[in-house]
Amino acid sequence: MTTEAMSHGGASASLNPFSRLMSGTAGPVIVVVAVIFAAWYVAAVLLNTPFQRDTYERAGQENVSIARLITDTLAQERPVMPAPHQVAVEIWKTTAEKKVTSKRSLVYHSGITLSSTLLGFLIGTTLGIGLAVLIVHSRVLDKSLMPWIISSQTIPILAIAPMIIVVLNAIGITGTLPKAMISTYLSFFPVTVGMVKGLRSPEIIQLDLMKTYSASQGQTLLKLRLPSAAPFLFASMKVAVAASLVGAIVGELPTGAVAGLGARLLAGSYYGQTIQIWSALIVAAVIAASLVTIVGVSERIVLKRMGMAQ
Repeated sequence: MTTEAMSHGGASASLNPFSRLMSGTAGPVIVVVAVIFAAWYVAAVLLNTPFQRDTYERAGQENVSIARLITDTLAQERPVMPAPHQVAVEIWKTTAEKKVTSKRSLVYHSGITLSSTLLGFLIGTTLGIGLAVLIVHSRVLDKSLMPWIISSQTIPILAIAPMIIVVLNAIGITGTLPKAMISTYLSFFPVTVGMVKGLRSPEIIQLDLMKTYSASQGQTLLKLRLPSAAPFLFASMKVAVAASLVGAIVGELPTGAVAGLGARLLAGSYYGQTIQIWSALIVAAVIAASLVTIVGVSERIVLKRMGMAQ
């Protein structure tokens, strides 16, 4: 062992537990999460204080201590901003303590939204790949279709969602598919743009080599362009799957849906149940993070089997 290696090992061993924790990835993540929770609690106290003071005045209570004020602001039934522990309790009650088939179970509502999300993501990904292949192989479509694809994303989703729902309902299409169409609308764009970039990523010398071997456009697509586009595809799919979840939730808002995370958000806003709203939002965020993680794991597995270093 060299002197430099020995000194490096000695320095690592001399680090205290906190320094070793912060030198990895877990420590910084824990610190960031702690800061977020601290800021959340502070915001909850500040936003809930005016209502709590008004409650004290109506009850004729004066000179309330700061400790009691903070405790009461974090225990309101319908707070302006619920505290983290209130959201956690609500999530526990509506998941672990409810049957999966119960209309009050977040698992049930998450399943409804997730089905629309996955269907829209599947359709959007397929559509995006197909459009990208056509655009790359046709100069006419590249000049005519790509600007329209980009322009389509300038339309606010809240404006187009009711139109899609109404039109599909008018022709007898109801249920999961209309909401999936909203997810498709949001998810196909990143896949299309990412795949166009990926399919064009091979260098000219590689394309010339395929021509030297008398490869057809189809063979060039399968043997060169698609493998080269794989990293771009998975990167765009991570964006698309999160956008699909947003689309599924937005698709539930204008329909008066009684099931799904969007329905929980609507019900919470109608009755002033802010804790219910925040619990649905947190669950939606967890679902989105899980879906992105699944796509990331799939990316590592596929690219590893293709021999691409990650």
